[in-house]
Amino acid sequence: MGLPEGFQDRLNPIYFGGLTLYCASRFDQICFKLYASVDQGPYSKHFEDLKLLKPTQQELEKAGIWCKTHDVS
Repeated sequence: MGLPEGFQDRLNPIYFGGLTLYCASRFDQICFKLYASVDQGPYSKHFEDLKLLKPTQQELEKAGIWCKTHDVS
């Protein structure tokens, strides 16, 4: 199943002295939050997080395509 295509290329580094933390990009967060929202419903924390990201129609469509490759049920 895996991560959205290009995930590694979109990682955002945050530097804390000698520590580097790599965070998922906004688009990848949209993918993950959409997937979790579909699983847990419109009253979940994930759906609220997704709304705060204010995804565009195009981002939601691309995220939806990725989500469909991960729902085995």
